[in-house]
Amino acid sequence: MQQLNKVSYKKIQLPFKVKKAILAVGSQGKNALCFAEGNSAYVSPVHPDLSSLADFLAFQKAVKFFLKKDPKIIACDLHPEYESTKYARSLNLAHRRLESVQHHHAHIASCMAENNLKNQKVIGVAFDGTGLGDDNTLWGAEFLTCDYKNFTRRGHLKTIPLLGQERAIREPWRLAAIWLYWLYKDRFLELGLTFTKKINKQKWQVLKNMYLAGFNSPSASSMGRLFDAAASLILAKSRAGFEGELAIKLEKLAAGHLPAGRQAKTHGTSYRFNIIKKDGVYIIEPLPMFKEIVRDLKKGLPKEDIASCFHTAIAKMISRVCVILRKDTRINKVVLSGGVFQNKLLLKLSLSLLYKQGFKVFIHQKLSSNDSGIALGQLAIANFRS
Repeated sequence: MQQLNKVSYKKIQLPFKVKKAILAVGSQGKNALCFAEGNSAYVSPVHPDLSSLADFLAFQKAVKFFLKKDPKIIACDLHPEYESTKYARSLNLAHRRLESVQHHHAHIASCMAENNLKNQKVIGVAFDGTGLGDDNTLWGAEFLTCDYKNFTRRGHLKTIPLLGQERAIREPWRLAAIWLYWLYKDRFLELGLTFTKKINKQKWQVLKNMYLAGFNSPSASSMGRLFDAAASLILAKSRAGFEGELAIKLEKLAAGHLPAGRQAKTHGTSYRFNIIKKDGVYIIEPLPMFKEIVRDLKKGLPKEDIASCFHTAIAKMISRVCVILRKDTRINKVVLSGGVFQNKLLLKLSLSLLYKQGFKVFIHQKLSSNDSGIALGQLAIANFRS
C-alpha cells in the first residue's frame, strides 16, 4: 500500500476475499477508513472528530486517496447525520453501490474479521456510547446473534432518556437522576447522599417536566451511559470534561479494590439486575443495581468496593445473557466489541466468567474496540451483502 502524507496504513489479512474493491468510511468520532481488495484490508490513521474542520479535511483527503483505487462499493454507517455518511452519499455513485451498515453489527464484524473468523454465527456483545439502531432509536448495550451478512438483536439494556440529548453526556448526573427517580420518584432528592445534596431542585424540576413531556429526551440503550450514571452517583460528580471521563475514574477506583488485608464490606461481590423477556428479546433491567448502590453509599461503605461490585455486575450480566442465548441458539462463540471494552477491568472480569462457562471468546487484538475499528466491520458486511 502506498503511503499518504508519509503515514502508513495498517494492513489486515482478511479471512475472505472481497468480491469487489470496497471503501468503508467509518464513524463520526475516532474515524478511520478501511479499503480492501483481494484478501487484504488497509485501515487509515484515526481522525478523532469529524465535526472538527481539520479532522474532516484529513478524512476527505484520505477518501480521495482511496477513490483513486476505484472501489465499487462504498460502506458507511446507518446514521444519516454522521459526516462520514453524508460525505459518502455525496460521492458520485453512478458506478458504485452504497451500503449502509448498522453500527453495532459493524463492531462485531470488525472483531470477527481481525480474528480470522469465516462467515459464521456468533453471539456479539457490542457495548459503547450510542449508535443508531435499525429501528431508528439509539442503541449501545447490544446482544446480537450475527454473521457477516445479517444480525438479530437478541437483548439490550433497558432504555434511558438522555435529558437534553448530548448534554446528558457532559452532565451525567442527569442520567443517574433518572434511575433514582424511577426508583424513588422525587423522594430521591431526600436520600441524604452527597450526590443528591448537589442537585439543584429547580433544575431537576425542569428536567423532570422535559422527561414527562417526552421533549428533547431521546431514549438510548447505552452501556456507556449506564457507566456514566453509576460513576456520577458513586463518585458524586455532576460533570464530565469529556465522554467517559467519570467511567474511567470509576474503573481506576474499582481496580484498587481490596488492598492486602482488607475484606469487602458490601453485601456481596456484585449487584443484582433483572433480565426480562419481552417479544422474544431479553431486556436487562438495572434498577436493583442502583437500589443496592444507594444502600451501600448510605452505609458509608468504601467506594472502591462499590465500584468493584458494579463492574462485577456488568461482567455477570454479559455472562448470564450469553448463557441464555447459547441455550436458545446453540452458538458457543462470543465476540466482544465497542468502546466500553477499553475498560480493562471489565474485559478481564468478562473473559474470566465467559471462559468458566465454556465459551470461545474473541476480542480485538490489532484494532481498538472503539469506533476506530468499525470501518473494517462495515467493509466485511458490505462484501457479504454484495
